[in-house]
Amino acid sequence: MLTSQARRRLAQKTSSALVLVGTSVLLAGSLLVGSAPASAATLVAEKSFTYACSGGPFSNTSITVKLSAPDSAAAGSPVNVTVGIPALTLRQAATTATTVSANATLTVTNGTVTPGPKTGAEVAANQTAVPAGDVIYPVAVTAAATGNVTVKPANLTLALASAATTVTTCTTTSTEVLEVPIGAGGGGDNVVSYQCTLATTSGTDPAYPATVDVKITATMPTGAKTNQDASITWASAVQTTGDELKVPTGGFPAGSKFFATVKASGAGAAATATGEAAATGTAGQSLTTLPTVTIKVRPTTAGTVTITPGDLAFGTTAAAAAVKCAAPATGLPTFTFQVTAGSASPSPSPSPSPSPSPSPSNTTPTPTRTTTVIVTETPDEETSPTRRSSRTPKDGVATGAGGEAGPDGRMFILAGSMLVLAAGGGGLLMRRRATRG
Repeated sequence: MLTSQARRRLAQKTSSALVLVGTSVLLAGSLLVGSAPASAATLVAEKSFTYACSGGPFSNTSITVKLSAPDSAAAGSPVNVTVGIPALTLRQAATTATTVSANATLTVTNGTVTPGPKTGAEVAANQTAVPAGDVIYPVAVTAAATGNVTVKPANLTLALASAATTVTTCTTTSTEVLEVPIGAGGGGDNVVSYQCTLATTSGTDPAYPATVDVKITATMPTGAKTNQDASITWASAVQTTGDELKVPTGGFPAGSKFFATVKASGAGAAATATGEAAATGTAGQSLTTLPTVTIKVRPTTAGTVTITPGDLAFGTTAAAAAVKCAAPATGLPTFTFQVTAGSASPSPSPSPSPSPSPSPSNTTPTPTRTTTVIVTETPDEETSPTRRSSRTPKDGVATGAGGEAGPDGRMFILAGSMLVLAAGGGGLLMRRRATRG
């Protein structure tokens, strides 16, 4: 038989052990919750190059420049190459506010680059520190090209826009190149280089005009029928390889919407179709993920409908847009879906002829029999308001969890909490009994 002191010691050890186990379970649950999958980052091809610099307004003798581009390109389609200029230091403070002028020499295979100086980071007056900034070089991928688009950097000159003739010359001895694989295009995800402008009625904005790379994810309809609306789900995300897409400094007009237009051909479909969604954002905010819209196309004959991206717009109407992003005329990705003939509409049944009313003089009143039929109808799975589904989105879009998210850390937290409570209660009970003994 245990003594009272031994029982008290046993109660304390048991309670401590349970608390330790419960705390461990809580920690495991917290780690699982904290390690929930993050949203997938935009995939890019990138490579860094070291340059030696001399002369001109900048005192940097060595800089590292990063070249980046979308992770794939389509033959015949434009693609943006971003040249990342690092933070710089001026030999003398700028007398007025100005900008960096960067001119990168790039040698491209399987494409043609648009050369020349580009506007980089802003330089504050009376300051020697210059922030990092990117410049964009559009590259037109050769039609029918295969393999990779390769970009090899050469000389880079840096100057201030206010004194463009005084330049810092930077050279690299690297033999490496940036490679961007060329795909067939027309897949589920495609990058389109839009030229975005601000409406003249909105004044001026330093963020416009802008060359914006937008990755399109299009879900084509299945089972499309003639003379019926076929719904296309159109999702857009701004990539980091182009200019930013920003809400104008004056904000969007009240009641603004986002409009996405597509061009359609084949199976008697209308030439264009537009979807819309509410446009939100504060003035100056960068827009990364654009609203997903549903675009309806109505084919009139059986066959194949071909869809290509059209313009994007932000405003109260697509025609009177505060910001308009124009799609290029050529090199666009294509999406297709098939249309089959719809079923013929059933002919209306003829109305039955009314039976002649019996003559009042020959009518014998008969009792009226009423039958009540109660029908219980099970809601269809497709239309039931309580039906829920779990689907893991494409491209790793963050939804918070999902059908394939794995074990839920909240269950561990609940179990750990209950163990800690049980440990405390059990310990008190055992101590009370030990005291009474």
